[in-house]
Amino acid sequence: MSKRLQSLGPLLALLVLVLLFSAFSANFASLPNLAAVLEAAAIPAIVAVGLTFVLMQASIDLSVEGVASLANVLLSITVANSVTATDIGLWAIPLVIGVGLMIGATSALVSIYVRMPSLIVTLGMWLTTVGFAALLFPGRLPQILEPRITSLAIDKHFGLSSVVYLTLLLIVVAVLVEKHTRFGRMSRAIGENEPVLIMSGIKVNRHKVAAFALAGGCYALAGILLGARIGVGNTQSGVGLLFPSIAACVLGGTLLSGGHGGVRQSMIGVLILITLRNGLIQIGVDPLLQSALEGAVIIVAVAGSTWHLRRKIRVIK
Repeated sequence: MSKRLQSLGPLLALLVLVLLFSAFSANFASLPNLAAVLEAAAIPAIVAVGLTFVLMQASIDLSVEGVASLANVLLSITVANSVTATDIGLWAIPLVIGVGLMIGATSALVSIYVRMPSLIVTLGMWLTTVGFAALLFPGRLPQILEPRITSLAIDKHFGLSSVVYLTLLLIVVAVLVEKHTRFGRMSRAIGENEPVLIMSGIKVNRHKVAAFALAGGCYALAGILLGARIGVGNTQSGVGLLFPSIAACVLGGTLLSGGHGGVRQSMIGVLILITLRNGLIQIGVDPLLQSALEGAVIIVAVAGSTWHLRRKIRVIK
C-alpha cells in the first residue's frame, strides 16, 4: 500500500497544486489558462520523452539546448526564409530530425567506446552543436516563410495548436514503445542492473545508442516546433530547455539513478513544473521569488519521492 502511495505521489502533488491555485486565483481553472498550461508544457514534454529513456538507463544527456538550437537554425535556412535561397519544403523536417538522431547516436558511441561518462560527452556535444549553429547562422535572424511550418503554432483546433496535438501523439507512441517493445523493457533493465544483462549476453550497447539517438531526435523535433512558434532561426532558441526537462523527469519519478519511472511519470513531472510556474504567475508572486519557490518545491518533492530508495541509490555527491 505504501509503495502504491509513493508511486501516486507526483500525481497527487499535481492535483494539490491545481486545487490550491484554483482556490487562490479565479482565472487559474479557466479554459484559456488550462490551454496555456498545455501549450507551455508541449515542448518541454517532447524533450522529456527523449530524456526519459536515457535516464532510465542511468545515463544523462546535457546536449538538449545545443541540439534544439542547431535544429532550429538548420530548419530556418532549409525552408523558405528571408535570408537564403534554399527551400526544400517539408523535407527539411525529416532532414533536421535525422541530424538530431545522428548527434544522439554519436554521443552514445563516444561514451561507450571512448569510455567517457555520458555527462562529459553530452556536455561537450552541447557546446559543439551550439558552435555549429553559430557557423550556420547567416548573420541576421532568418524569418521562416514556410506557412506549413508556422501554422503548426498559429492555427488552433479546439483552442489548442498543432504543437500540442503532435506532443500528445508522441507521448502515446513513447508509452507504447516503453511498455511493449524490447527496447523499452531493456532501457529500464539497464538502469536496474547493467552488469547482469551484460553477463547474460544481451547487447546493452545497442540499446544505449538507440536511447541517445531517440533523445536527439526529440530535441531536434523540439527545435523545429520552437521555430514554428517564434517564426525565426535563432542560435539561442533552445536556451532554457535543459533544466525544466530534467527537473520534470525527476519530479515525476524518473530518477537519475536509472531503473525507475517512465514516460508517464515524466509527463506528470512536466505538468507539475508548468502548473507551478503558471500558478505562481496567476497569484501574483514576484518573478524574482518564483525561481526560489520552484527550486524549493523540486528539492522537497524529489527528497520525498526518493527517501525510501536512499539505501539502494546511495547518492552521496
